Amino acid sequence: MTPVHELSIAVAVVEQVEEALRGQGSAVESLTLRIGELAGVVPEALDFSFGLATEGTALAGARLLIETVEARARCDGCGREAPTGMPPVLWCADCGSTLTLLGGRELEIVRVVVADGSPDGGTTHRGPRAAPATGRTDDQETSHVPHR
Repeated sequence: MTPVHELSIAVAVVEQVEEALRGQGSAVESLTLRIGELAGVVPEALDFSFGLATEGTALAGARLLIETVEARARCDGCGREAPTGMPPVLWCADCGSTLTLLGGRELEIVRVVVADGSPDGGTTHRGPRAAPATGRTDDQETSHVPHR
C-alpha cells in the first residue's frame, strides 16, 4: 500500500518539474529534494511513490536523491543553538526557556539534472534552485544524503 501523503507530494513535485521543463523535451536523469526531519515525510515511502508518480512523464526512470536536513532550534532565553532531536525537544537543556525552530521542516526541490542531448551524454543542471548550499555538485548513488 502506498502512503497517500507521500504520493501526493511525489505527484506535486513531478508536476512542478514538468511545468518548469515544459517545451524543452528534456528527459530528467535525477532530482534532488531537501527534506527536513520534521517535515513528516517518510523518505522510503516518498522514494516508492516517486516511482509511481513519474510513470509516463519526463521524469520516468529518474533517480530521486534526498538530502535530509537536521532540525535545529535557538533558545529564546540564552541564544544557544542546537539540534532538536527526534522527537523534537523544544525547550533549552541549559536554561529551560522555549526554543524557536530554525530548520527541519524543509520540503524543497533543490536540483534537477536533465540530459542535454549532447553526443558525450553530458548533463545540464536546471531547476527552480541552484546547487545545494552544501557545495556538493556530484550525485550520490545513495538515495538519502544527510544535509547538516
